[in-house]
Amino acid sequence: MAEQDIGESRHLSKSAQKKQEKQKAKEEQKKQTQERLQQERPEKEVTEDYSEGKYGNSPLNQSLFRTGEKWTEIRDLDLSKRNNLVLVRGRMHNSRMIGKKQCFLLLRHQQFSVQIILGQSDTVSQQMIKFASNLNKESLLDVTGVVTAAPQKVTGCTQEDVEISVLKIFCVSQAIARLPLQIEDAMRSGAELDEDGPKGKAAQETRLDNRIIDLRTPTNQAIFRVEAAICKLFRDTLTQKGFVEIHTPKIISAASEGGADVFKVSYFKGSAFLAQSPQLYKQMALCADFDKVFTIGAVFRAENSNTHRHLTEFVGMDLEMTFKEHYHEVVEEITDTFVQIFKGLSDTFSEEIATVHKQFHAEPFKFTEPSLVLTYPEGISMLREDGIEIGDEDDLSTVNEKRLGKLVREKYDTDFYVLDKYPLAVRPFYTMPSASEPVSTTMQSIFISSYLRLYSV
Repeated sequence: MAEQDIGESRHLSKSAQKKQEKQKAKEEQKKQTQERLQQERPEKEVTEDYSEGKYGNSPLNQSLFRTGEKWTEIRDLDLSKRNNLVLVRGRMHNSRMIGKKQCFLLLRHQQFSVQIILGQSDTVSQQMIKFASNLNKESLLDVTGVVTAAPQKVTGCTQEDVEISVLKIFCVSQAIARLPLQIEDAMRSGAELDEDGPKGKAAQETRLDNRIIDLRTPTNQAIFRVEAAICKLFRDTLTQKGFVEIHTPKIISAASEGGADVFKVSYFKGSAFLAQSPQLYKQMALCADFDKVFTIGAVFRAENSNTHRHLTEFVGMDLEMTFKEHYHEVVEEITDTFVQIFKGLSDTFSEEIATVHKQFHAEPFKFTEPSLVLTYPEGISMLREDGIEIGDEDDLSTVNEKRLGKLVREKYDTDFYVLDKYPLAVRPFYTMPSASEPVSTTMQSIFISSYLRLYSV
Protein backbone atom coordinates (compact mmCIF):
# COMPACT_ATOMS: atom_id res chain seq x y z
CA MET A 1 0.00 0.00 0.00
CA ALA A 2 2.84 2.38 0.89
CA GLU A 3 4.69 1.54 -2.34
CA GLN A 4 1.54 2.30 -4.39
CA ASP A 5 1.20 5.71 -2.73
CA ILE A 6 4.82 6.55 -3.49
CA GLY A 7 4.33 5.62 -7.19
CA GLU A 8 1.26 7.77 -7.54
CA SER A 9 3.04 10.63 -5.83
CA ARG A 10 5.91 10.42 -8.29
CA HIS A 11 3.42 10.37 -11.20
CA LEU A 12 1.59 13.46 -9.90
CA SER A 13 4.79 15.35 -9.43
CA LYS A 14 5.78 14.81 -13.10
CA SER A 15 2.37 16.05 -14.23
CA ALA A 16 2.63 19.08 -12.00
CA GLN A 17 6.08 19.72 -13.36
CA LYS A 18 4.78 19.73 -16.93
CA LYS A 19 1.95 22.06 -15.99
CA GLN A 20 4.41 24.35 -14.28
CA GLU A 21 6.64 24.45 -17.37
CA LYS A 22 3.65 25.15 -19.61
CA GLN A 23 2.45 27.92 -17.30
CA LYS A 24 5.93 29.41 -17.23
CA ALA A 25 6.05 29.45 -21.08
CA LYS A 26 2.66 31.20 -21.22
CA GLU A 27 3.78 33.83 -18.74
CA GLU A 28 6.99 34.40 -20.70
CA GLN A 29 5.01 34.84 -23.94
CA LYS A 30 2.59 37.20 -22.21
CA LYS A 31 5.50 39.20 -20.86
CA GLN A 32 7.04 39.52 -24.32
CA THR A 33 3.70 40.62 -25.80
CA GLN A 34 3.29 43.25 -23.08
CA GLU A 35 6.81 44.52 -23.66
CA ARG A 36 6.11 44.79 -27.40
CA LEU A 37 2.86 46.66 -26.79
CA GLN A 38 4.65 48.95 -24.36
CA GLN A 39 7.18 49.74 -27.07
CA GLU A 40 4.49 50.39 -29.72
CA ARG A 41 2.15 52.45 -27.52
CA PRO A 42 4.48 55.39 -27.01
CA GLU A 43 5.02 55.52 -30.81
CA LYS A 44 1.26 55.77 -31.46
CA GLU A 45 0.82 58.32 -28.74
CA VAL A 46 3.68 60.39 -30.06
CA THR A 47 2.54 60.08 -33.73
CA GLU A 48 1.06 63.48 -34.58
CA ASP A 49 -1.81 63.91 -37.03
CA TYR A 50 -0.01 66.52 -39.12
CA SER A 51 -3.00 66.69 -41.54
CA GLU A 52 -5.35 67.94 -38.85
CA GLY A 53 -7.52 70.74 -40.24
CA LYS A 54 -7.09 69.50 -43.82
CA TYR A 55 -9.89 66.92 -43.70
CA GLY A 56 -13.10 66.14 -41.86
CA ASN A 57 -16.81 66.93 -41.94
CA SER A 58 -17.68 70.47 -42.96
CA PRO A 59 -19.97 72.42 -40.62
CA LEU A 60 -23.49 73.22 -41.75
CA ASN A 61 -23.41 75.91 -44.43
CA GLN A 62 -25.43 78.83 -43.08
CA SER A 63 -24.16 81.39 -45.64
CA LEU A 64 -22.18 83.27 -42.99
CA PHE A 65 -19.31 84.18 -45.32
CA ARG A 66 -17.74 83.64 -48.74
CA THR A 67 -14.14 82.52 -49.09
CA GLY A 68 -13.62 83.95 -52.57
CA GLU A 69 -11.90 80.73 -53.65
CA LYS A 70 -12.16 79.75 -57.31
CA TRP A 71 -14.03 76.53 -58.04
CA THR A 72 -13.23 74.25 -60.97
CA GLU A 73 -15.81 72.01 -62.62
CA ILE A 74 -14.83 68.36 -63.06
CA ARG A 75 -15.76 68.58 -66.76
CA ASP A 76 -13.02 71.23 -67.23
CA LEU A 77 -10.19 69.09 -65.86
CA ASP A 78 -7.71 68.14 -68.56
CA LEU A 79 -4.00 68.25 -69.32
CA SER A 80 -4.13 72.02 -69.82
CA LYS A 81 -4.58 72.30 -66.03
CA ARG A 82 -1.65 70.04 -65.18
CA ASN A 83 0.21 71.21 -62.02
CA ASN A 84 -2.64 73.63 -61.22
CA LEU A 85 -4.11 73.79 -57.74
CA VAL A 86 -7.87 73.23 -58.04
CA LEU A 87 -10.90 73.11 -55.76
CA VAL A 88 -13.67 70.78 -56.96
CA ARG A 89 -16.95 69.47 -55.57
CA GLY A 90 -18.47 66.11 -56.42
CA ARG A 91 -19.98 62.91 -55.10
CA MET A 92 -17.86 59.96 -54.03
CA HIS A 93 -18.74 57.32 -56.61
CA ASN A 94 -16.48 54.60 -55.23
CA SER A 95 -13.19 54.13 -53.34
CA ARG A 96 -10.32 51.66 -53.23
CA MET A 97 -7.58 51.23 -50.64
CA ILE A 98 -4.07 50.06 -51.56
CA GLY A 99 -2.58 48.81 -48.31
CA LYS A 100 -2.73 51.39 -45.50
CA LYS A 101 -0.91 54.22 -47.21
CA GLN A 102 -2.84 54.93 -50.41
CA CYS A 103 -6.48 55.48 -51.32
CA PHE A 104 -8.13 56.04 -54.71
CA LEU A 105 -11.51 57.75 -54.97
CA LEU A 106 -13.67 58.37 -58.03
CA LEU A 107 -15.30 61.79 -57.79
CA ARG A 108 -18.40 62.38 -59.95
CA HIS A 109 -20.44 65.46 -60.80
CA GLN A 110 -23.29 65.23 -63.29
CA GLN A 111 -22.02 63.01 -66.12
CA PHE A 112 -18.33 63.79 -65.51
CA SER A 113 -15.85 61.99 -63.26
CA VAL A 114 -12.19 62.12 -62.21
CA GLN A 115 -9.90 59.98 -60.10
CA ILE A 116 -8.43 61.49 -56.93
CA ILE A 117 -5.51 60.02 -54.99
CA LEU A 118 -4.46 60.23 -51.36
CA GLY A 119 -0.99 58.86 -50.62
CA GLN A 120 0.79 59.11 -47.27
CA SER A 121 3.33 61.92 -47.40
CA ASP A 122 4.57 64.91 -45.45
CA THR A 123 1.20 66.59 -46.02
CA VAL A 124 -1.18 63.59 -46.02
CA SER A 125 -1.34 61.55 -42.81
CA GLN A 126 -2.61 58.03 -42.24
CA GLN A 127 -5.55 59.49 -40.34
CA MET A 128 -6.51 61.57 -43.39
CA ILE A 129 -6.33 58.52 -45.64
CA LYS A 130 -8.43 56.50 -43.21
CA PHE A 131 -11.06 59.27 -43.14
CA ALA A 132 -11.29 59.29 -46.95
CA SER A 133 -11.48 55.51 -47.21
CA ASN A 134 -14.38 55.36 -44.73
CA LEU A 135 -16.59 57.83 -46.62
CA ASN A 136 -19.88 56.41 -47.84
CA LYS A 137 -20.79 56.28 -51.53
CA GLU A 138 -22.69 59.33 -52.82
CA SER A 139 -21.31 61.57 -50.06
CA LEU A 140 -20.75 65.13 -51.28
CA LEU A 141 -17.09 66.17 -51.06
CA ASP A 142 -14.98 69.28 -51.47
CA VAL A 143 -11.48 68.40 -52.66
CA THR A 144 -8.44 70.63 -52.99
CA GLY A 145 -5.49 69.19 -54.87
CA VAL A 146 -3.00 69.39 -57.69
CA VAL A 147 -3.90 68.19 -61.18
CA THR A 148 -1.39 65.63 -62.45
CA ALA A 149 -1.11 63.65 -65.66
CA ALA A 150 -2.32 60.09 -65.23
CA PRO A 151 0.48 57.56 -65.85
CA GLN A 152 -2.04 55.66 -68.00
CA LYS A 153 -5.55 56.47 -69.11
CA VAL A 154 -8.11 56.12 -66.30
CA THR A 155 -10.72 54.26 -68.34
CA GLY A 156 -13.34 54.34 -65.59
CA CYS A 157 -13.52 58.16 -65.67
CA THR A 158 -14.58 60.71 -68.25
CA GLN A 159 -11.48 62.80 -67.45
CA GLU A 160 -9.18 59.90 -68.25
CA ASP A 161 -5.97 61.85 -68.86
CA VAL A 162 -5.63 63.47 -65.43
CA GLU A 163 -5.84 62.77 -61.69
CA ILE A 164 -5.98 64.97 -58.60
CA SER A 165 -3.38 64.55 -55.86
CA VAL A 166 -5.33 65.51 -52.76
CA LEU A 167 -4.16 68.13 -50.28
CA LYS A 168 -7.49 68.73 -48.53
CA ILE A 169 -10.74 66.78 -48.43
CA PHE A 170 -13.93 67.72 -46.61
CA CYS A 171 -17.29 65.98 -46.50
CA VAL A 172 -20.08 68.49 -47.13
CA SER A 173 -22.90 65.95 -46.81
CA GLN A 174 -22.45 62.36 -45.68
CA ALA A 175 -24.67 59.78 -47.39
CA ILE A 176 -26.16 56.89 -45.45
CA ALA A 177 -24.11 53.71 -45.43
CA ARG A 178 -26.73 51.56 -47.17
CA LEU A 179 -28.45 53.32 -50.07
CA PRO A 180 -31.79 51.99 -51.37
CA LEU A 181 -30.43 52.19 -54.93
CA GLN A 182 -26.85 51.71 -56.09
CA ILE A 183 -25.76 54.04 -58.89
CA GLU A 184 -23.80 51.22 -60.52
CA ASP A 185 -26.99 49.14 -60.83
CA ALA A 186 -28.95 52.04 -62.31
CA MET A 187 -26.33 52.73 -65.00
CA ARG A 188 -25.68 49.21 -66.28
CA SER A 189 -25.72 48.80 -70.05
CA GLY A 190 -27.58 46.09 -71.92
CA ALA A 191 -24.34 44.15 -72.42
CA GLU A 192 -23.58 44.26 -68.69
CA LEU A 193 -27.08 43.06 -67.85
CA ASP A 194 -26.69 40.17 -70.30
CA GLU A 195 -23.46 39.23 -68.51
CA ASP A 196 -24.64 39.72 -64.92
CA GLY A 197 -28.21 38.54 -65.37
CA PRO A 198 -31.28 39.93 -63.57
CA LYS A 199 -29.42 40.24 -60.25
CA GLY A 200 -27.51 43.26 -61.52
CA LYS A 201 -30.58 45.14 -62.76
CA ALA A 202 -32.23 47.88 -60.73
CA ALA A 203 -35.99 47.38 -60.77
CA GLN A 204 -38.03 50.18 -62.33
CA GLU A 205 -40.12 50.52 -59.16
CA THR A 206 -36.94 50.92 -57.08
CA ARG A 207 -35.61 53.55 -59.47
CA LEU A 208 -38.84 55.55 -59.45
CA ASP A 209 -39.16 55.31 -55.65
CA ASN A 210 -35.63 56.71 -55.38
CA ARG A 211 -35.75 59.03 -58.37
CA ILE A 212 -33.33 61.57 -56.86
CA ILE A 213 -30.56 58.97 -56.78
CA ASP A 214 -31.59 57.56 -60.16
CA LEU A 215 -31.32 60.98 -61.79
CA ARG A 216 -27.68 61.23 -60.73
CA THR A 217 -26.57 58.60 -63.25
CA PRO A 218 -24.49 60.01 -66.11
CA THR A 219 -27.04 58.73 -68.63
CA ASN A 220 -29.99 60.51 -67.02
CA GLN A 221 -27.93 63.67 -66.64
CA ALA A 222 -27.17 63.53 -70.36
CA ILE A 223 -30.75 62.72 -71.39
CA PHE A 224 -32.13 65.77 -69.60
CA ARG A 225 -29.52 68.00 -71.22
CA VAL A 226 -30.29 66.65 -74.68
CA GLU A 227 -34.00 67.20 -74.02
CA ALA A 228 -33.32 70.81 -72.98
CA ALA A 229 -31.15 71.27 -76.07
CA ILE A 230 -33.92 70.06 -78.38
CA CYS A 231 -36.32 72.65 -76.97
CA LYS A 232 -33.71 75.39 -77.25
CA LEU A 233 -32.77 74.50 -80.83
CA PHE A 234 -36.45 74.31 -81.78
CA ARG A 235 -37.09 77.73 -80.25
CA ASP A 236 -33.95 79.38 -81.65
CA THR A 237 -34.42 77.99 -85.16
CA LEU A 238 -38.05 79.07 -85.45
CA THR A 239 -37.35 82.48 -83.93
CA GLN A 240 -34.68 83.05 -86.60
CA LYS A 241 -37.24 82.01 -89.23
CA GLY A 242 -39.62 84.73 -88.07
CA PHE A 243 -41.97 82.62 -85.94
CA VAL A 244 -43.61 84.07 -82.82
CA GLU A 245 -43.76 81.98 -79.66
CA ILE A 246 -47.21 81.87 -78.08
CA HIS A 247 -48.49 80.34 -74.84
CA THR A 248 -51.85 78.62 -74.98
CA PRO A 249 -54.30 77.66 -72.18
CA LYS A 250 -53.96 74.23 -70.62
CA ILE A 251 -57.23 74.30 -68.63
CA ILE A 252 -60.13 74.79 -71.02
CA SER A 253 -63.92 74.78 -70.87
CA ALA A 254 -64.49 72.09 -73.53
CA ALA A 255 -62.59 69.21 -75.10
CA SER A 256 -60.32 70.67 -77.78
CA GLU A 257 -60.39 67.67 -80.13
CA GLY A 258 -63.54 65.83 -79.16
CA GLY A 259 -63.70 62.14 -78.35
CA ALA A 260 -63.24 60.42 -75.00
CA ASP A 261 -59.46 60.88 -74.66
CA VAL A 262 -59.72 63.97 -72.44
CA PHE A 263 -59.12 64.51 -68.74
CA LYS A 264 -62.01 66.12 -66.89
CA VAL A 265 -61.09 68.05 -63.73
CA SER A 266 -63.05 69.96 -61.11
CA TYR A 267 -62.92 73.73 -61.56
CA PHE A 268 -64.37 75.54 -58.54
CA LYS A 269 -68.14 74.88 -58.78
CA GLY A 270 -67.98 73.45 -62.28
CA SER A 271 -65.76 71.28 -64.49
CA ALA A 272 -62.96 71.90 -66.92
CA PHE A 273 -60.71 69.86 -69.23
CA LEU A 274 -56.97 69.52 -69.71
CA ALA A 275 -55.96 70.66 -73.19
CA GLN A 276 -55.36 67.84 -75.66
CA SER A 277 -53.69 70.12 -78.18
CA PRO A 278 -52.86 73.79 -78.83
CA GLN A 279 -54.16 73.38 -82.39
CA LEU A 280 -57.18 75.70 -82.21
CA TYR A 281 -55.18 78.48 -80.56
CA LYS A 282 -52.46 78.27 -83.21
CA GLN A 283 -55.09 78.57 -85.93
CA MET A 284 -56.64 81.55 -84.18
CA ALA A 285 -53.21 83.22 -84.18
CA LEU A 286 -52.84 82.66 -87.93
CA CYS A 287 -56.27 84.16 -88.56
CA ALA A 288 -55.09 87.12 -86.50
CA ASP A 289 -52.28 87.62 -89.06
CA PHE A 290 -49.41 86.28 -86.95
CA ASP A 291 -48.48 84.16 -90.01
CA LYS A 292 -45.97 81.95 -88.16
CA VAL A 293 -46.33 80.76 -84.56
CA PHE A 294 -44.98 78.02 -82.34
CA THR A 295 -45.45 76.81 -78.78
CA ILE A 296 -43.76 74.43 -76.37
CA GLY A 297 -45.93 73.08 -73.58
CA ALA A 298 -47.68 70.24 -71.83
CA VAL A 299 -50.27 68.16 -73.70
CA PHE A 300 -52.69 65.77 -71.98
CA ARG A 301 -54.33 62.73 -73.57
CA ALA A 302 -56.54 60.30 -71.66
CA GLU A 303 -55.38 57.37 -73.79
CA ASN A 304 -55.49 54.14 -71.81
CA SER A 305 -52.84 52.44 -73.97
CA ASN A 306 -49.82 50.56 -72.70
CA THR A 307 -47.42 51.24 -75.57
CA HIS A 308 -44.33 53.41 -75.97
CA ARG A 309 -46.23 55.45 -78.59
CA HIS A 310 -48.95 56.63 -76.24
CA LEU A 311 -48.47 58.98 -73.31
CA THR A 312 -51.05 60.60 -71.07
CA GLU A 313 -48.82 63.66 -70.61
CA PHE A 314 -45.97 64.92 -72.76
CA VAL A 315 -44.25 68.11 -73.85
CA GLY A 316 -45.46 69.09 -77.29
CA MET A 317 -43.47 71.23 -79.72
CA ASP A 318 -45.99 72.65 -82.17
CA LEU A 319 -45.76 75.11 -85.01
CA GLU A 320 -48.30 76.57 -87.39
CA MET A 321 -47.82 78.79 -90.42
CA THR A 322 -49.59 80.15 -93.45
CA PHE A 323 -48.33 79.46 -96.97
CA LYS A 324 -48.53 81.54 -100.09
CA GLU A 325 -48.90 78.98 -102.92
CA HIS A 326 -48.30 75.36 -101.93
CA TYR A 327 -48.47 73.31 -98.73
CA HIS A 328 -44.95 72.05 -99.43
CA GLU A 329 -43.78 75.46 -98.18
CA VAL A 330 -44.85 74.22 -94.73
CA VAL A 331 -43.29 70.79 -95.23
CA GLU A 332 -39.95 72.33 -96.18
CA GLU A 333 -40.02 74.68 -93.19
CA ILE A 334 -40.77 71.83 -90.77
CA THR A 335 -38.18 69.43 -92.18
CA ASP A 336 -35.50 72.14 -92.19
CA THR A 337 -36.31 72.88 -88.54
CA PHE A 338 -35.71 69.23 -87.69
CA VAL A 339 -32.47 69.21 -89.68
CA GLN A 340 -31.22 72.25 -87.75
CA ILE A 341 -32.03 70.44 -84.49
CA PHE A 342 -30.17 67.31 -85.63
CA LYS A 343 -27.13 69.36 -86.68
CA GLY A 344 -27.16 71.35 -83.43
CA LEU A 345 -27.26 68.20 -81.34
CA SER A 346 -24.47 66.61 -83.35
CA ASP A 347 -22.24 69.70 -83.17
CA THR A 348 -22.79 70.75 -79.56
CA PHE A 349 -24.06 67.75 -77.60
CA SER A 350 -22.00 64.87 -78.99
CA GLU A 351 -20.58 64.09 -75.51
CA GLU A 352 -24.06 63.77 -74.00
CA ILE A 353 -25.23 61.57 -76.88
CA ALA A 354 -22.14 59.36 -76.49
CA THR A 355 -22.88 59.04 -72.75
CA VAL A 356 -26.42 57.85 -73.50
CA HIS A 357 -25.13 55.38 -76.11
CA LYS A 358 -22.81 53.78 -73.54
CA GLN A 359 -25.86 52.54 -71.64
CA PHE A 360 -28.41 52.35 -74.46
CA HIS A 361 -26.74 51.32 -77.68
CA ALA A 362 -28.14 52.71 -80.95
CA GLU A 363 -26.93 52.96 -84.50
CA PRO A 364 -25.62 56.41 -85.54
CA PHE A 365 -28.53 58.61 -86.64
CA LYS A 366 -28.55 59.52 -90.34
CA PHE A 367 -30.37 62.30 -92.18
CA THR A 368 -30.15 64.11 -95.49
CA GLU A 369 -30.32 67.78 -96.38
CA PRO A 370 -32.76 68.51 -97.93
CA SER A 371 -34.90 65.81 -96.32
CA LEU A 372 -36.22 62.81 -98.23
CA VAL A 373 -39.90 63.10 -99.24
CA LEU A 374 -41.73 59.97 -100.45
CA THR A 375 -45.33 59.72 -101.57
CA TYR A 376 -47.65 57.26 -99.86
CA PRO A 377 -47.87 55.10 -103.00
CA GLU A 378 -44.06 54.93 -103.13
CA GLY A 379 -44.00 53.72 -99.52
CA ILE A 380 -46.68 51.10 -100.26
CA SER A 381 -44.69 49.94 -103.27
CA MET A 382 -41.54 49.47 -101.14
CA LEU A 383 -43.48 47.35 -98.65
CA ARG A 384 -44.96 45.21 -101.40
CA GLU A 385 -41.53 44.62 -102.90
CA ASP A 386 -40.49 43.39 -99.47
CA GLY A 387 -43.30 40.82 -99.54
CA ILE A 388 -45.88 42.64 -97.38
CA GLU A 389 -49.48 42.47 -98.54
CA ILE A 390 -51.12 45.87 -98.27
CA GLY A 391 -53.78 47.73 -100.27
CA ASP A 392 -53.37 51.10 -101.95
CA GLU A 393 -55.65 52.79 -99.42
CA ASP A 394 -54.80 50.72 -96.33
CA ASP A 395 -53.46 52.58 -93.31
CA LEU A 396 -49.96 51.77 -92.10
CA SER A 397 -49.85 49.63 -88.97
CA THR A 398 -47.12 50.18 -86.40
CA VAL A 399 -45.33 47.06 -87.68
CA ASN A 400 -45.44 48.32 -91.27
CA GLU A 401 -44.27 51.79 -90.24
CA LYS A 402 -41.22 50.24 -88.56
CA ARG A 403 -40.54 48.00 -91.54
CA LEU A 404 -40.81 50.88 -93.99
CA GLY A 405 -38.33 52.84 -91.87
CA LYS A 406 -35.78 50.04 -92.17
CA LEU A 407 -36.33 49.81 -95.94
CA VAL A 408 -35.86 53.57 -96.32
CA ARG A 409 -32.60 53.42 -94.36
CA GLU A 410 -31.29 50.61 -96.54
CA LYS A 411 -32.25 52.29 -99.80
CA TYR A 412 -31.75 56.01 -99.08
CA ASP A 413 -29.26 55.92 -96.17
CA THR A 414 -31.45 58.14 -93.97
CA ASP A 415 -33.46 57.66 -90.79
CA PHE A 416 -35.50 60.84 -91.30
CA TYR A 417 -38.08 61.10 -94.05
CA VAL A 418 -41.53 62.41 -94.98
CA LEU A 419 -44.41 60.32 -96.27
CA ASP A 420 -46.64 62.60 -98.36
CA LYS A 421 -50.15 62.32 -99.88
CA TYR A 422 -51.88 59.94 -97.46
CA PRO A 423 -55.05 58.37 -98.93
CA LEU A 424 -58.29 60.17 -98.14
CA ALA A 425 -59.82 56.93 -96.85
CA VAL A 426 -57.52 56.76 -93.80
CA ARG A 427 -57.50 60.43 -92.78
CA PRO A 428 -59.97 62.50 -90.70
CA PHE A 429 -62.78 64.43 -92.37
CA TYR A 430 -61.03 67.79 -91.98
CA THR A 431 -58.00 66.73 -94.08
CA MET A 432 -57.65 68.69 -97.33
CA PRO A 433 -58.17 66.44 -100.41
CA SER A 434 -55.58 66.62 -103.17
CA ALA A 435 -56.89 68.51 -106.21
CA SER A 436 -54.61 66.58 -108.58
CA GLU A 437 -55.24 63.13 -107.05
CA PRO A 438 -58.83 62.76 -105.74
CA VAL A 439 -58.08 59.66 -103.64
CA SER A 440 -55.15 61.39 -101.89
CA THR A 441 -54.79 64.24 -99.39
CA THR A 442 -52.32 67.01 -98.70
CA MET A 443 -51.49 65.34 -95.38
CA GLN A 444 -48.03 64.00 -94.51
CA SER A 445 -46.34 62.24 -91.63
CA ILE A 446 -42.72 62.80 -90.66
CA PHE A 447 -40.82 59.77 -89.42
CA ILE A 448 -37.59 58.90 -87.71
CA SER A 449 -36.86 55.55 -89.33
CA SER A 450 -38.32 52.63 -87.41
CA TYR A 451 -38.57 54.52 -84.13
CA LEU A 452 -41.59 56.81 -84.19
CA ARG A 453 -43.84 59.14 -86.11
CA LEU A 454 -42.70 62.65 -85.25
CA TYR A 455 -45.23 64.93 -86.83
CA SER A 456 -48.41 64.92 -88.86
CA VAL A 457 -49.31 67.87 -91.09
